[in-house]
Amino acid sequence: MTVASAIERAIAALRAGRPVRIGTSHFLSVETGSQTGLDLFDPDHSAPMLISAQRAAALGLANEKDAARATGPVEIGHCDWLDKETAMALADPGQDFDRGPLGPLSAIPVEKGEQASAALTLARLAGLLPALWIVDAQGAVEIDVSDIEGAASALSATIVARARLPLEGLPPSQMVAFRDPATGEEHVALLVGAFGGKPPLVRLHSECLTGDVFGSLKCDCGPQLKEALKILGAEGGGVLLYLRQEGRGIGLANKLRAYALQDRGLDTVDANRRLGFADDERNYGMAAAMLRALGIGEVRLLTNNPGKVAGLKSEGVAVVERVSHHMPTNPHNADYIATKRERSGHLG
Repeated sequence: MTVASAIERAIAALRAGRPVRIGTSHFLSVETGSQTGLDLFDPDHSAPMLISAQRAAALGLANEKDAARATGPVEIGHCDWLDKETAMALADPGQDFDRGPLGPLSAIPVEKGEQASAALTLARLAGLLPALWIVDAQGAVEIDVSDIEGAASALSATIVARARLPLEGLPPSQMVAFRDPATGEEHVALLVGAFGGKPPLVRLHSECLTGDVFGSLKCDCGPQLKEALKILGAEGGGVLLYLRQEGRGIGLANKLRAYALQDRGLDTVDANRRLGFADDERNYGMAAAMLRALGIGEVRLLTNNPGKVAGLKSEGVAVVERVSHHMPTNPHNADYIATKRERSGHLG
């Protein structure tokens, strides 16, 4: 079995509420595992719970050293009242403001830290809350720690389909579909016009259902996408990569959880951290692999995000120029855009 297929099987298992085995440990998602499944895989009702250090810090369970490591594991010892419902109350910060006080909890040392850290990473790759039961399950899907550690960077991209795509107001265009070998996600490249052998203008656009499709005013994604296409057309050609990295890589459900936290007063960075994710979980290895598959090794990058520039460069794609890409703000996204600039380092 290839590394990519092992990752895909493990992600599918977690999403379906089935256990996975990493090394000698077995893990079940708190979010997707049912109470029936938990009873089956933990008949003695003694399974501890695994959460990130960031989430543990928000619950007051991690010491200062642990809390500084946003992706590190913290184990919560089992107690009589820790069932599916209360575990979700611990894992989902959206419930922090509504639930009553929880009973006493104890954070205990994680015996197999490498396996536990890999399990949290796998949950994030699956778009799930980084919260897991440590169970003793038979017939679990198996995966190695090394496979999970290498999953974030796609070293190659395979073109699975391509076709012409007429677009209003743009030169002749075509869409090329790729499949991520690690997760099975499908990403696309929109090739607009022609770029005559020179480094093309390229936009890396992370999927945003709320902004791109429904026109949400909470972000600037929709206007950025539309304006990027206009700019590529005016250039006579370029490339837009549409990447399946919803919510800065945390997935749609978690993005909506982050939105709910923002409604409570948190900014986008603190909301992601409270969920147990990093400020930005995106990785640009797949984007670089897509460009290489298209025969592109040098680009002019349409972005305000230095992370995108650094991400492509680290994967061997030369960024010969950064072209700024600013949109007007509105009352709903002004704070969000200011946070991107002040806390995430976005450029002017």
